[in-house]
Amino acid sequence: MNTFRSIQQFCKFGIDPSIPPTKAKQSQELAESKSSESSCPTSTIWFQTGQRNTRCAAIFMFILGCLSAAAIAKASPQLTAVSCGTSTFTGSGTAACSVYLSAPTSGKVVVSLSSNNAAVRVPSSVTVRSGASTTGFSASVSGVTLSQTATITASAGSVSKTFLINLKPNAGTPTLGISTTSIDFGTLTVGQYATKPLVLTATGTAPVTISSISVAGSLFTVSGLTPPATLNPGQSVTLSVQFYSHHASSFTGVVTISSNASNNPNAVVNLSGTGTTAVALSAISCNNATMTASGADSCTVTLNGAAPSGGLVVSLSSNNGTVSVPAAMTVPANATSAGFWATVSPFTSPQSVTLAASAGGVSKTFALQLSSSQAALSINATSVAFGSVVLNSSATQSVTLKSTGTSAVTVNSAAVTGSGFSVSGSAFPVTLSPGQSVSLSVQFSPKSTGSASGQLTINSNATSNPTAIISLSGTGAPHEVDLTWNAPSGSIAGYHVYRTASGGSSYQLLNSSCTDTSYADTTVQSGQAYDYIVKSVNSSGVESAASNKTSVQIP
Repeated sequence: MNTFRSIQQFCKFGIDPSIPPTKAKQSQELAESKSSESSCPTSTIWFQTGQRNTRCAAIFMFILGCLSAAAIAKASPQLTAVSCGTSTFTGSGTAACSVYLSAPTSGKVVVSLSSNNAAVRVPSSVTVRSGASTTGFSASVSGVTLSQTATITASAGSVSKTFLINLKPNAGTPTLGISTTSIDFGTLTVGQYATKPLVLTATGTAPVTISSISVAGSLFTVSGLTPPATLNPGQSVTLSVQFYSHHASSFTGVVTISSNASNNPNAVVNLSGTGTTAVALSAISCNNATMTASGADSCTVTLNGAAPSGGLVVSLSSNNGTVSVPAAMTVPANATSAGFWATVSPFTSPQSVTLAASAGGVSKTFALQLSSSQAALSINATSVAFGSVVLNSSATQSVTLKSTGTSAVTVNSAAVTGSGFSVSGSAFPVTLSPGQSVSLSVQFSPKSTGSASGQLTINSNATSNPTAIISLSGTGAPHEVDLTWNAPSGSIAGYHVYRTASGGSSYQLLNSSCTDTSYADTTVQSGQAYDYIVKSVNSSGVESAASNKTSVQIP
């Protein structure tokens, strides 16, 4: 009121004759023009023309407009709430949510969003359109394994609002997996124990509670878990199931596992085992019944049951000094077999050998034949592949020949066929004593591009496979020049690579453009020399000055 009263006292309604009507009109137009550019309302009240009245009208217009702007700013809509369709969410999915303003907005309002729990994801912001007081958004909810909360926060200006969501895990289904439904302990000597594993696994989507484990059969026991016990999904436990051979007989039992599993609440595992009064030797055998050269033969003694505590000693012998065996060996406790080596010395004539094993008054034998002297040749490869080899260059691989018979072997020749292949390393014929070897060098030197094939043929007096054939293969590859360079500073769209004959000045562009700082030129020719330069290209296609020149000589 004081402000308006001051204006009324200052503004008198009269005409100042010192201001011509034209200037008064211009002052009015100027005031109206400035009023239209002002951020305050543009309504103007004129009382009379004149310098003083024009000034009063401008002052009144300014105060009235700014008071109106202040009133509008005071009434701007404020963020009042953020909420979702549900405050409790089970499992995973999407929750429909909204933000609310106190009144419709005259312009767009951006509301920032955040969540304090990674299981609930929201957009970083939403926009309330002009004329609206609310807008929606979606909250993506991931499944959780434990109950927890998530707080969604919305902020606009200095105002923040929150909404709490309770996250619940899916109830899931408890199921139990069992590694086997039957366990056979085989035959045990009286007084011995045997143990085998039984694995329980929670295979469902909810924990499995094992309430009890019972065993029927007095000679069987189970350990490793004390019920009640809970297995979370994916968790497993290994039980130890044990059998005691009390006396000579066959025994059976049953393990019953009770749980809240939906698939098998009372799982049954059948048990069996046999007790025997004595363990006896049942066999002796070797991997090879015939030996054609000196060496070692892997042999085994087998019992009719598990060896007793402390093991079982088995005596061994050979009736031929060419083949030697240990005097004795021990089958370990609870084992049913054990191995040993029969060592064959060099021999020159056919022979028969009997190997014997004995334990507890029981003896077993095995017949081993030593064949007559013979020449044998082994080759370490049946094929040689050289892969890609650049023209006018060479690649070499080794082929080894070894005498593996009981007499010397003579290699008469080694010959190759096929363009680009050759062999060296030995003069033929060559004689190899038993165990002796020789290496050949096989070479591939392509003269043209493309695939090539050939054969290496080795002739000898070997009893088996006197003519051995080794296949050869390779590919002739063209010459290639690999260029690399350092990227210059600035904005580079690509590079142009130029080439000319060595010493020439007419460079040929090799590529349309490349973005890498490297280039492979596969169009070069053997025996030629080339010069290369590189120019960088900007986004407008303008080339830089040429790089330094590099020269290459092609073999």
